[in-house]
Amino acid sequence: MDCGVITSKTVLLLLSLIFWGAAAGLGYVGGYVINTYKNYDSFVQDKYAMLPAVIIICVAVVMFIIGLIGCCATIRESRVGLGLFLVIILIIFIAEVAAFVMGFIYREKVKTDVQGTMNTVFQKYDGTSPESGVVDYLQEQLRCCGVTNYTDWTTTQWFNTTGNNSVPLSCCKQDIKNCTGQLNEPQDLNTQGCAEKVEYGLQAVLSYAMLVILGFAIIKFFGMLSVCVLTCKKEDNGYQPLYSGVFA
Repeated sequence: MDCGVITSKTVLLLLSLIFWGAAAGLGYVGGYVINTYKNYDSFVQDKYAMLPAVIIICVAVVMFIIGLIGCCATIRESRVGLGLFLVIILIIFIAEVAAFVMGFIYREKVKTDVQGTMNTVFQKYDGTSPESGVVDYLQEQLRCCGVTNYTDWTTTQWFNTTGNNSVPLSCCKQDIKNCTGQLNEPQDLNTQGCAEKVEYGLQAVLSYAMLVILGFAIIKFFGMLSVCVLTCKKEDNGYQPLYSGVFA
């Protein structure tokens, strides 16, 4: 068995193990979600709430079967099995490439989308509505104030209605006591806008996701090459050519 065949089999077996690992992870997540729903079954009236968990488990089963096909076909060097495995890998590879491209495109749109949405939500702030609670939570967790900076609050209807020249208390620094949110005391406030921090967080998540997708796509690319190597390998028919010197 030559080095190319050994390398190809190693890559395909590694790819099968990755499918099994993904299946185990998805199965654990699906089982955990179902178990959590069962603990709170009395509070959940919609029985279709467990549908996502069921789908996750079904995907885990499919991933396990794919890994099994790849492992058996690799060990037995079955052309039919390897062909089926190649088709499956190719479909997943195309999906990953599409996801990578979409992630790259959306990563550039994050800034515009975030600022537009946040401007709308901040303008609806009244201090009591659920949307207001989201704004306060965001400002407290990210330690920010306003969309681009803390002065954005001066253009909101809430600021003009209250007329006390202050921003919400969620803009106050966490280590400052007796903060009143007055604009003439900026040293007590988080002055950086929330949009920049949200954009950075989303772009970081997308970047990590794209790196993971790219890594798996590269592995699947080598997996497809490995399938081609094993499929195109000439079978040894057990005969020796006359010029080889064996019968000399």
